[in-house]
Amino acid sequence: MSRVVPNQALIGLTLAGLIAAAWLSLHVYGVYFHRWTIWSVLTVPLIVAVQTWLSVGLFIVAHDAMHGSLAPGRPRLNKAIGSLALALYAGFRFAPLKTAHHAHHAGPGTADDPDFHADAPRAFLPWFYGFFRTYFGWRELAVLTVLVAVAVLILGARMPNLLVFWAAPALLSALQLFTFGTWLPHRHTDEAFPDHHNARTSPFGPVLSLLTCFHFGRHHEHHLTPWKPWWSLFS
Repeated sequence: MSRVVPNQALIGLTLAGLIAAAWLSLHVYGVYFHRWTIWSVLTVPLIVAVQTWLSVGLFIVAHDAMHGSLAPGRPRLNKAIGSLALALYAGFRFAPLKTAHHAHHAGPGTADDPDFHADAPRAFLPWFYGFFRTYFGWRELAVLTVLVAVAVLILGARMPNLLVFWAAPALLSALQLFTFGTWLPHRHTDEAFPDHHNARTSPFGPVLSLLTCFHFGRHHEHHLTPWKPWWSLFS
């Protein structure tokens, strides 16, 4: 079986560019140009929802880069784009997340899995808290503090705009990624997992699958074929 989808690099890089461009456009508008009016009640929730979804997309782009499926055979390009996507997302570093993600694939749903909560394999809140603490530490807090200081003190951003159009989408997308990409696929239920990957696939159609987590809910398929990019998991 070929581990490369036809035109995989071209399609993947094009989609990554579109996601990043859309995210950056909404980010710049929201943080630096949005003015609060009575119409904000209607427009802001929509902008935040779209930006949350695009933030999920940035992480999924970085995820494909971790597997080398963004641009097959181009490790330096995968690292560069994955690093950029994670920096835009929340100031994360590519190498530690790549190491943790491959540890997840090596022992999914076990005590060696950094994405799994062995003490509470069914509970949402303790698992999410542990998940958040695993990936957001003092270093990430320090980076975001510097970025906020630069945005406010040098670039002239206003704090309410930063909180609504940057912080809120980042936090909501973390919740979305955890819910649809980690908790639902790997949580323990009365139904046994299909195999040793300890993963199941969410029963969503292609549109809802795209909207929830860029097809990352096709999680059993992802564990079976981790070399496939996100956009081919329904093929």
